[in-house]
Amino acid sequence: MIRPFGDTTRRNIAGLCAGFARLLASEPAPALKRAAVAIALVEADAARGGTALLLTLRAAGLRAHRGQWALPGGRCDEGETPVTAALRELHEELGLELGPDDVLGLLDDYPTRSGYLITPVVVWASASADLSPNPAEVASVHRIPLGDIEAADVFDFVAIAESTRRVIRFHYAGQFIHAPTAAMIYQFREVLAGRDTRVAELEQPVFAWK
Repeated sequence: MIRPFGDTTRRNIAGLCAGFARLLASEPAPALKRAAVAIALVEADAARGGTALLLTLRAAGLRAHRGQWALPGGRCDEGETPVTAALRELHEELGLELGPDDVLGLLDDYPTRSGYLITPVVVWASASADLSPNPAEVASVHRIPLGDIEAADVFDFVAIAESTRRVIRFHYAGQFIHAPTAAMIYQFREVLAGRDTRVAELEQPVFAWK
């Protein structure tokens, strides 16, 4: 399904986000650091058309989670809200400057094995928005058409010996993208379908536990 990039799609997704019954996280354990990511909606590449979300491949020189797929984002600075942090990180990583009026909604917080509580912030960029990836943080940036995350066979769930929880995987470009990124994209896909699907219990692969 192609969702045209424009005001009608923006209003529809904003309405779906407003209707999503977000679970407010209880006070996180002191060991969990607050973080935020942006599910940034942009115009898809001309060859595909429609609306897409931005996915990055983290730079090889980063201290943590180098070379992994991720949504733009990072740790909340002192005094920052998740919205402020997501917008700041989006600008620092991709040169995309958006404001509070561009925020469509928030999804459930996701606790990671590496010690973060991540809030996904859904934002809308105008058709004229240019991307300028920061090479110190981003190896590449990809526009994933929303129709690709809504396809029936792009997510699967597997078991691992180290946990009783299911590991979620998102199939993209011949690779597996795992939680937390896969879990948050999956919840957004469910929001697009009008479903309140929880993802906090979806597991990460063992390599992402540190």
